[in-house]
Amino acid sequence: MTNATDISRRTALLLGTAGTAVALVGCSTDGAADSGTGTGNIGPVELAKLADIPVGGSIEASLDGKPILISQPAAGTVVAFSAICTHQGCVVKAVKDEFDCPCHGSKFDRATGEALAGPATEPLASVKVTVTGDAVTAG
Repeated sequence: MTNATDISRRTALLLGTAGTAVALVGCSTDGAADSGTGTGNIGPVELAKLADIPVGGSIEASLDGKPILISQPAAGTVVAFSAICTHQGCVVKAVKDEFDCPCHGSKFDRATGEALAGPATEPLASVKVTVTGDAVTAG
């Protein structure tokens, strides 16, 4: 014979598990709202004005709260990369004509993101950007 205490514990456990699953589903993002860039935003997000990025130079910016680096290697051509060093995750900075990691001295090409000097050997992750009118956008 099962007593009432055992049923209550079992019922509470089942209800708690189901409630947690429903709460997690409610907190998830709808894939339809994502523009396919992983940004979670609907439509393009302006990152900078094209005029703010010197031809042959770079600027620091952020996308979804994460640091990125945007370069204009030739007039009207814009590329962007994650500013997270592939060595140990420090934030890489735009310095002169390259990207430098202040933690361990890695250097990256500002036009390609390729590692120029180690200890990092992997390139910076590329971020897809587009020039739309006078703005640089993602998404």
